[in-house]
Amino acid sequence: MTELLRHPIVMNKLQNEIREILMDKHDINDKDLEKMQYLKAVVKETLRYHAPTPIYNREAREDAKVMGYDVAAGTMILINAWAIGRDSTYWDEPEIFKPERFLNSSLDITGLDFELLPFGSGRRRCPAITFAMANVEIVLANLLQNFDWELPHGIKPEDLDTLELHGTTIHKRNPLFAAPTLCYFKCISSC
Repeated sequence: MTELLRHPIVMNKLQNEIREILMDKHDINDKDLEKMQYLKAVVKETLRYHAPTPIYNREAREDAKVMGYDVAAGTMILINAWAIGRDSTYWDEPEIFKPERFLNSSLDITGLDFELLPFGSGRRRCPAITFAMANVEIVLANLLQNFDWELPHGIKPEDLDTLELHGTTIHKRNPLFAAPTLCYFKCISSC
């Protein structure tokens, strides 16, 4: 929501997609979510830009040679998912929130594409990827279908605090305050 409020054009485009697909439906189902390609792009871009777990640790099971370096079995390996998500080798304008980069892309978050690792990779990746994604998508779709969102007290989008606290997972340093207004579209369709 922070990035959507910081980028009103992205929010407007996403709301239009959601409202066009759902029309006057009150319940969102999996088939509706499958049609929401821009929603999926926004979620992927958010996970790239704000990796939920910034650093993963692994232990080498056997001796290996990586990029010319000898890595002994038992060596602790740290994978910086945050830095990978902002690496200009893989991303055009990595410091810009741009969901369109995922619209015609086969990149996925399941850990097979190493330039996008919000949930890790391999046998130790997050086992709840599908559950998490379904929940994020359905909640976001509901919030944007039913409400129009504004920043309170004349706060400008560029002034929003995006600083994060690090821990096992990343979370916002300061909570987001946004003002919802019941969507006129929803009110008309329920009359």
